[in-house]
Amino acid sequence: MAEFLADIKEIRERAREEIDKGPITAAYGADLPRVIQVCNEALATELVCVLRYKRHYYTATGIHAGTVAAEFLEHAAEEQEHADRIAQRIVQLGGEPDFNPSTLAARSHAEYDDSLDLIEMVKEDLVAERIAIASYTEIVKWLGDGDVTTRRIFEDLLAQEEEHADDLKSLLERLPGALGTGR
Repeated sequence: MAEFLADIKEIRERAREEIDKGPITAAYGADLPRVIQVCNEALATELVCVLRYKRHYYTATGIHAGTVAAEFLEHAAEEQEHADRIAQRIVQLGGEPDFNPSTLAARSHAEYDDSLDLIEMVKEDLVAERIAIASYTEIVKWLGDGDVTTRRIFEDLLAQEEEHADDLKSLLERLPGALGTGR
């Protein structure tokens, strides 16, 4: 177990010496440029998810469209909140959030989808959620104790992405023919 630095005078001196670094202190243990890059990839992922969910919300049709579209809209709003949290963290880390629309799709872990079939929409959204879950799980493990604050943000996002995946799986189970059951 690491020893606690009890020299408060030394902590105060270091805090004053590098005041321009904001929240990044000598105790920061991660690769800062890489963390910012990974956060920008996650930001792109969340923004693409917002766009996909919004597209699905506005184009959903059919007898079950009302319930499913409401879920799409709710998820779009939550994905926007995720994007905002990530962008805010990038700024806290001294980076710049990359909202460049010309490179969003290339930087995103998830893909955009423009299908018009309701069941395909739900399936594609579920796939995207599963990609986010896998990516964010890796990010949480990779960050470890090197950047606890960013790790906690991704832990929170991961929990919500798992809820989204569960919601979408439940929707698929209730949609007639979605899982090939002929219901």
